[in-house]
Amino acid sequence: MRMVGAERISDEAISILREILEEIAKDISRQAIELAKHAGRKTILADDVKLAAKYVLRRTWEVPP
Repeated sequence: MRMVGAERISDEAISILREILEEIAKDISRQAIELAKHAGRKTILADDVKLAAKYVLRRTWEVPP
């Protein structure tokens, strides 16, 4: 957070952010695994992770109608 301008950060804020980012990373990993499986591969490629991140982040920030 300091890299983007925060001067002070509470331990609780750091902890919450860590939890949120870990959950997002797990979601991206799950999606990347599914993409590799769909392509008939066991190896997850960088492109799988990039595509999974786009999908997960769009879904995460999508506002329901």
